Amino acid sequence: MTHTVQIEVADETLAALRRSPEEYALELRLAASVKLYELGRVSQEVASEIAGMSRERFLKALADFQVTPFQDTRQSLTRELAGG
Repeated sequence: MTHTVQIEVADETLAALRRSPEEYALELRLAASVKLYELGRVSQEVASEIAGMSRERFLKALADFQVTPFQDTRQSLTRELAGG
């Protein structure tokens, strides 16, 4: 099952961004998926599905957004290396 989520965007906003509604929707999908991934709320696989692109393309998008593809924190890595 799929669902449609709608948002309202003023014509002036689209004009200022020089985007069509379709282009803006794709941009929002990507930005949302990157942020959800960055916050650790979704995996790379789920984030790439939200963005509507392959995982490889999503990894490239992460670089464009300057977001690391690694979700581990320094604390979790230190704990893991310490054996627990």
